[in-house]
Amino acid sequence: MDNPSSQPTVIPRSEHIISRDNISPNAVKVLYRLREAGFRGCLVGGGVRDLLLGREPKDFDVATDARPEQVYKLFRNSRLIGRRFRLAHVQFDREIVEVATFRGRGEDSEDDAGPSVERTASGRILSDNVYGGIEEDAWRRDFTVNALYYDIDKFVVLDYVGGMADLKAGLIRLIGDPARRYQEDPVRLLRAVRFAAKLGFKVDPATEAPLHRLGHLLEQIPSARLFDEVLKLFLTGSAIQTFELLRHYRLFGCLFPATERCLNHQQAHYPKTLLSQALANTDSRLAEGKPVNPAFLFAALLWEPLRERMRELRAKGLDETEALQTAADAVIQDQLRRTALPRRYSLPMREIWEMQQRLTTVSGKRPLRLLSHPRFRAAYDFLVLRADADEQAQRLADWWTQFLALDDAGRARATQPATAAAKGKPRRRRKPRSARKGAQDPSLHPET
Repeated sequence: MDNPSSQPTVIPRSEHIISRDNISPNAVKVLYRLREAGFRGCLVGGGVRDLLLGREPKDFDVATDARPEQVYKLFRNSRLIGRRFRLAHVQFDREIVEVATFRGRGEDSEDDAGPSVERTASGRILSDNVYGGIEEDAWRRDFTVNALYYDIDKFVVLDYVGGMADLKAGLIRLIGDPARRYQEDPVRLLRAVRFAAKLGFKVDPATEAPLHRLGHLLEQIPSARLFDEVLKLFLTGSAIQTFELLRHYRLFGCLFPATERCLNHQQAHYPKTLLSQALANTDSRLAEGKPVNPAFLFAALLWEPLRERMRELRAKGLDETEALQTAADAVIQDQLRRTALPRRYSLPMREIWEMQQRLTTVSGKRPLRLLSHPRFRAAYDFLVLRADADEQAQRLADWWTQFLALDDAGRARATQPATAAAKGKPRRRRKPRSARKGAQDPSLHPET
């Protein structure tokens, strides 16, 4: 499949299940306005794929022969974005319909169709604003199942690359030479895994073969883009399967090297159990329509590297609080070398970690004060997550679970000092603060 065909396989309305009733009305508006202006427009990509599979698409993308500037003039509610791929976002309240111009083959631009493709020495595409027809556009897309077009004029599906056959066979197949396509855009390595996990498909052998050995190409990708890809990998409802496939293809370590090292240690049962439970909980919440905070997910992904760094610092004489703060700084800085981690997520993540220490105090007024902390619920949920693989954390989680079930009077009684003091017996002198730290959660201590 290296030569584009100008004659697609046409799947008539009677042979597919796509209906306009299942397409976003806003996407339909875009398609018809393009047609009225004399342009061609088709639905393409994941929206068409999901409709053919009987799934509800997350969004709808449009491909057209109109240039980005023409789309911008046609839709007052649009804006142009991107340098690498110039396209238009048409905004309808909270919904965005992405409109992209058909791409050309892109080796040279001899007819003033735009600049030629700009590549690095390794073959990665930096800029690709060469335009062409729908046939060329189909062959420039990544996977066959994402290169199906729905033509709203005739209600037919157009297939230039064998996407329908792969859709029926449950195959993820790259269009063109796999090694070259991965080099053009290494993020395709992650997309292959994501689609396989999300759809429950197998990866075609030729597409699969380079996955194990090309992970290093991800080092070329900007960290901000990789952060976005991580969210897509783990926040689309198939986080567990995605995690297992990433590790199978040696790609997880390219995104989270410190966590991968921890997973590879001999005593790797704990971190994998915690991660697996965190990812399973993420999938469950998404299935129930509940929100998921990326800060909580990253707290779980980087928890074991944090613990490992804390053990090293505690062995050097730092107290728990100093060790936690210093370790958190180091772990976050290390992760920023691979993926971005915006402050709106890194700060709550740190608070979740810091609260694990504060939750170890279960007497006096602190437990009552912690209940009003804005990050308490996330920290408690994280403690419960840790409890599945940590006996000490389990006892602590049980105490907090019982404490939360009490009314105000019961909580006041639960946090009172020992009853001996109330009977007039001499109160024991409190130990210095440094000595009392040993009574806190040993899961944060270097010797555990």
